[in-house]
Order: sequence, then C-alpha cells, then structure tokens
Amino acid sequence: MTQVPVLYENDEIYIINKPTGVSVQGGAGISHPLDEEFAKQVGQKIYLVHRLDKDTAGLMIIAKTPQAASKWTKLISSKQVQKTYTAYCFGTLSKKKGVINDTVIQHGEHKVAVTNYRVLSEFEAECKVTGEDGQEKAEKIMISQIELELQTGRMHQIRIHLSKNNCPIIGDDSHGNFKLNKLIKKAHKIKTLQLYSTRLAVPLEGKNKVFEIADDFSLKLENN
Repeated sequence: MTQVPVLYENDEIYIINKPTGVSVQGGAGISHPLDEEFAKQVGQKIYLVHRLDKDTAGLMIIAKTPQAASKWTKLISSKQVQKTYTAYCFGTLSKKKGVINDTVIQHGEHKVAVTNYRVLSEFEAECKVTGEDGQEKAEKIMISQIELELQTGRMHQIRIHLSKNNCPIIGDDSHGNFKLNKLIKKAHKIKTLQLYSTRLAVPLEGKNKVFEIADDFSLKLENN
C-alpha cells in the first residue's frame, strides 16, 4: 500500500485521507489493512476511532492511544465531530434537499437508518458506445453530485438509501446499476465507488476546525 496522506497530527490523533480499496481493519483474507499498514508508516500502534467502507475513500480520524480513541469515539457518537460525504450517482432525486429514513437490514434485522442529503449539482456525462450496427454513438447519462450527512451509522447506509431512491452511486457493484457502471467504466475508466468522506468538522485547539478534500470524479470525466 502506498503512503497514506496525513492532513493533521497532534498528541492524540491523526487525520488521514484513506485511499479507496483499503480495508480499515484486518481479518481473515484481508491483506494490507489500514490498521496494520498505517501503524508501520508512523512507527507506532494506532487505534481506530470510526470506520469507512473498504471502497469509500476520504477523511478518517486515527487515535494514538486507547484513551484518545475512547475520547474521540465519544465525540463522534455525540455529534461533536461532523462528517460529510460526497457521492456521484446515476439519475436524480425528486427533491434537492431532504432526509432519507428508509430502514436497512443489518445482521438479519431491520434497523432504522437516517441520512440527510443535499443535491450539489446535476449534469450529463457523455459516453460513447458501439451500437448493434457497429457504429459509434454518444449516449448521455444524467449524474447527480450529492452531499450527505449520517444521523445513524448502519453498514452501507448511504449506498442502500440512494439505491432505494433510484439514484445509485456510480461504481457500486453491490447496490448500484450494473449496466450503467459497465458503460461509464468503459467510457471514462471509472472503476471505483464514487463515494468520498470529503469534510470533517472537528473540535480542536478551542475551536471547530474544518478539514476538506477534493474528490477526483470530475477530473476523471474531463480526462476521457
């Protein structure tokens, strides 16, 4: 695994930008997990404060001690740390701002899941396809850029909620649109889940400190 970018460090925590495709925690059949590889990178044992899905890239808090991990876990659960995600999806939502509160199935049970969302932009992406007659033609796909904040932390909550509302995340092989994923992958070389943890608002140094990263989805479209 390549070096993990560190955006901030103090005596208690690191704030990092986790790459896509990296599992946060090791286990059977998992190679090069973040909790092992980042510990090697910084030369000390580290402690997980929260999780991101393997395929979700972006900002994470990592603790340096068990005491710091306990403190920051409580700060997150009490909503004193605000996490914002950005997703690029096929299609559009009927309302440009709102709350999705569909239940999700977790460990065989229906669990309450609440996601706040705001549509940032809607645009068309052009994908060149070859028709049955062998001629190349351009097919346009509507894409939405959506900002999301979680009120609950269910597994794959964002992915499930957007899929249920006919706006599946690009690159989502589990809950998404297989046909459109294949099309945009071929046309624009977009192979990974287009969901990013793009913003953290964190209580630090006596104030609310904000960390932000840019996703690279638009850049990928422009380069193809």
